[in-house]
Amino acid sequence: METTQIERLALDGAELEFVRIPARRRGIPSLVFLHEGLGSVGLWRDFPDSIAARTGAETIVYSRRGNGFSTTIEAPRGPSYMHDEALAVLPRLLDRLEIRETLLFGHSDGASIAVIFAAEHASRVRALVLEAPHLFVEPISVASIAAIRTQYETTSLRERMSRYHADVDKTFYGWNDIWLAPAFADWNVEEFASRVRVPVLALQGVDDEYGTPAQIDALAARASGPVDRILLANCGHAPHRDRRAYVEAAAANWIGERLEASR
Repeated sequence: METTQIERLALDGAELEFVRIPARRRGIPSLVFLHEGLGSVGLWRDFPDSIAARTGAETIVYSRRGNGFSTTIEAPRGPSYMHDEALAVLPRLLDRLEIRETLLFGHSDGASIAVIFAAEHASRVRALVLEAPHLFVEPISVASIAAIRTQYETTSLRERMSRYHADVDKTFYGWNDIWLAPAFADWNVEEFASRVRVPVLALQGVDDEYGTPAQIDALAARASGPVDRILLANCGHAPHRDRRAYVEAAAANWIGERLEASR
């Protein structure tokens, strides 16, 4: 997103940074990108621009409150923070931007938010692209989230992250603390997945340190609509970075099919 103008939107007492890439084709849903737990507008880099160029769809990318240069969050997060985003913030954001129909592209936490939103707002969603979605908490997730806390406190990770977040400590610990909290161990959105009726493209890296293929297998088993699964070799938690060329082409082609079908 380095060459696209970043705007700010006042929403429910907070300011959210966002980018809006204009549509080059009329009559198709807008793409909305939902970032990972430590993500932001800036951390998507130019990937959304490339998908927008390939599909011609209007594209929205925003940083959730507490991430990027959106308003920070002072209070600790609760286990429902992804539900809160999907059920309260995202609908209001789309209303303010006058977006009725969407295709959601979610990564990690953002993919989980997309699942919840699609279950509760089925009429507004035409399809989902989900990278490394979390439907439930796995031991590998907790172990890796504990390990990255050590990296954050002992390596240059904090300095590197500070380029992309207004208050890097609040962003990091806000996410890390809740995932490691005992109350979060039972977090689960499989019931929401069972109410997803739209087509889904689910991508998972074989070497994902935060989740296993059991996540997309559970999604395929529960979703009411068709789920295309892609398991990527030599790929960790961020397919759009680790396997950029492949994921960009595959996602853009798949999105193009869904957009044509929605016309």
